[in-house]
Amino acid sequence: MLTSYRMLFATVAIAGSALLSGCNSAGASADHQKEETETVAIPVETTGLKTGDISSAYSTTAILEAKEEAFVVARASGIIREILVEEGDYVQQGQPLAKLETERYKLNLQKAKANLAGIEKELAKVKDMHRRQLVSDDVYDKLSAQYDAAKANLEIAKLDLSETTITAPIAGFIAERNAKVGNLTESFQRERMFHIVQQKQLYGIVHLPEKELPRVHVDQAASLSIAALGDAQVSAYVERISPVIDATTGTFKVTLRVPNEENRLKAGMFSEVSLNYDTHNNATLLSRRAVINQDNRTNVFVVKDGVASKVEIKTGYQQGEWVEVLSGLNGDEQVVVTGQHNLKDEAPVEIVNS
Repeated sequence: MLTSYRMLFATVAIAGSALLSGCNSAGASADHQKEETETVAIPVETTGLKTGDISSAYSTTAILEAKEEAFVVARASGIIREILVEEGDYVQQGQPLAKLETERYKLNLQKAKANLAGIEKELAKVKDMHRRQLVSDDVYDKLSAQYDAAKANLEIAKLDLSETTITAPIAGFIAERNAKVGNLTESFQRERMFHIVQQKQLYGIVHLPEKELPRVHVDQAASLSIAALGDAQVSAYVERISPVIDATTGTFKVTLRVPNEENRLKAGMFSEVSLNYDTHNNATLLSRRAVINQDNRTNVFVVKDGVASKVEIKTGYQQGEWVEVLSGLNGDEQVVVTGQHNLKDEAPVEIVNS
């Protein structure tokens, strides 16, 4: 009988254990189903499209150069007596810049004048005698040559005296002054006294790959971004195109004309150049941040009613932060610009634009 009680107790224990196990399994299954039904919206940032102009361009860099510049050296030798301009001054063509001591040159001029006057008197006497055939042709010709040489020496003396005043060969700004009062300057010495630049129009020199040659033409528009002026945008135009390709670099030289009527730009400034090939007006523009390039396809995620849908688009020109949309979007959509790389098609999202 004791054995029967033990068997009954074991049976009840097994049944209770089975019942508890079944209850736990049922509870776990219900919790799993509940988790599956709860979906988490992925936070994203979106932006709209806009309408505007966009260009196809080639980007490079250039250092601005003065269209006209002159390195002024003395034509005469002597001690510098006076400096008439300073760096930064604007001078006109022919304006005096400095003066040298003139005493020696004035004496040479007086000497040349006296020499010419003496030969002129002697020639007048010999000429009368030659007309009366009292002197030979040889004597008369030699004296005539001496007279011509004396006249030339007088003109040279006048020129030497005038060159003691150093003048500006072009109009422009004094970029550099090396001359100092009291210094000795030699005629046509290598050390320049002044450096003058004309900056009403500057040049930007760029070197483009040879494949770009068919797309560049004279008077083509370009845009310059000047870092020294807070990335100010400045218009420029193609002035000249080199007719030859540099075989070493595979590039050709293009000279840009940069108007500078307000003198905001300075020679030597660094610029980022965008050479415009073509412009599309009133184009549909999309932020470059929204574009996903994958498997030779261009896609974006469009958000509507809390769901992000993947849409394939066709793009055109790209400029800066903007991409031209040729097809795939109407222009009134909200596209994802942050968080799109973690999305799947038809994923629930939450817009959290800052």
